[in-house]
Amino acid sequence: MGQGALRAGVLRELLVGDGGALGRLEVVDRIGSTNSELAAAVGRDPAAWPGVSMLVAEHQDDGRGRSGRTWQTPARAALTLSLSLWPTSPTAAIGWFPLLAGLGAVRALRATAGVHVTLKWPNDLLVPAPDGSRLDGWGPRRKVGGILSELVTTPRGPAVILGIGINVSQSEAELPVPSAISLAGAGARDLDREVILVALVTALVDLAGRLDAAHGDAVVAGLADEVAAVCTTIGLEVRVELPGGGVLEGTALGLGQDGSLLVRAADAIHPVLAGDVLHVREPSTG
Repeated sequence: MGQGALRAGVLRELLVGDGGALGRLEVVDRIGSTNSELAAAVGRDPAAWPGVSMLVAEHQDDGRGRSGRTWQTPARAALTLSLSLWPTSPTAAIGWFPLLAGLGAVRALRATAGVHVTLKWPNDLLVPAPDGSRLDGWGPRRKVGGILSELVTTPRGPAVILGIGINVSQSEAELPVPSAISLAGAGARDLDREVILVALVTALVDLAGRLDAAHGDAVVAGLADEVAAVCTTIGLEVRVELPGGGVLEGTALGLGQDGSLLVRAADAIHPVLAGDVLHVREPSTG
């Protein structure tokens, strides 16, 4: 179910300019993929996208997820956006950017929507299923949003593009798979997309600034522990479908210094930098 339009002028007053979090903000009515469009625009003219800049779409009809999956949303029923950042150590820190985006989203959604959001490594935002039911690979949680990060080469140097999608007001019938849910379906107290967007951007820019100040070292910045604290994956039995077709099964122990997921399997600890993670079993509480 769609909502009122995002007000670009109001958002710019809040987020751009003197003391604002963003260097540039653009709102478009319809787009294929915010990540694709912003990556291309930054590549063509990096000076036009200073600091942290953002592209927001009211309707994204060819969004991209991990492993080339497509993602579509009804008009004005979700937040679909991408941000460009110019970090000082992008190559060393690239594994942390989707995790920091996840941490920022967790904090923003908990504060505004009042929903207990957590992070599934590396890029899924989860909320408890309202009826407590379980799904294979997801357990008692459902996906309310996702994150896609990529590194773009430009004449100015490498930029990080962070795409974030959050289901806000969709009905159950408007969601593509049983594992998906919207904030409305999760019982959120506030579905105002502008309020959520401002909180999300403010949190993310603060986290990115802390990482930059620590020269890309998330451990030194204290961010590694903060991400781990909201990451539901840690401590669970997991099945990781690795790039290239391999599978790793074991216990998720924590995060590596590069943002990798550390999985104990067959008496060895394996750092996982990429892959689709399924939550197989939660530890017993009895």
